[in-house]
Amino acid sequence: MTASSATIIDRLAGGLVVSCQAYPGEPMRDPRTMAQIARAAVIGGAAGIRLQGLDDIREAADLDVPVIGLWKDGKDGVFITPTLAHARAVADAGADIVAIDGTRRPRPDGLTLAETIAQLRETHDVLVMADCGSLQDALAAEAAGADILGTTLSGYTGERPKTVGPDLELIAQVRAACTAPIMAEGRIHSPADARAARNAGADAVCVGTAITHPATITSWFVAALGEDI
Repeated sequence: MTASSATIIDRLAGGLVVSCQAYPGEPMRDPRTMAQIARAAVIGGAAGIRLQGLDDIREAADLDVPVIGLWKDGKDGVFITPTLAHARAVADAGADIVAIDGTRRPRPDGLTLAETIAQLRETHDVLVMADCGSLQDALAAEAAGADILGTTLSGYTGERPKTVGPDLELIAQVRAACTAPIMAEGRIHSPADARAARNAGADAVCVGTAITHPATITSWFVAALGEDI
């Protein structure tokens, strides 16, 4: 790990990463809007930002915190920065950390995760965050050279049940078995969830929906008001 890479890891340690993403067809699905939300999150104390899409990453080039970039292509299977070409494009767009599918599933371009990471580093000086779905994924991703292990895909690959909140059990398992920094991500809906993830062993916590997705947040309040008293 280079000195600059170590500095990025240090800047994220113990902090909150805010994922600023909107789904296709939504009113906020605009790079400028996502960048504005990212800037607001930084004002609030975010240690890092996670952005989806090349235009979004480019639009947020002025941020003074590390940017985790990804490119979702497809809807099923491996679709988070699924190929080496996607990963290189994300790095070219300006991401400090490239988030890629870190599962053991076959990748569309036929490369292994280790081959993807190694070949990305031949051309780009970036960190790699592996979005994992199980302990086995995390172990394999660490062996493949990933710098950060995320719990992003827990509950979405069929290896683990989808928990109501963050998968605290998985976080603890990865903490006990791996040495790479852990980014807790997925279904962290409150400050209490974030604290629980840190207590379970996460080095940093990434929150998206609960901070940056108004439609979902609004639906939570609407549902609560409709409950019987």
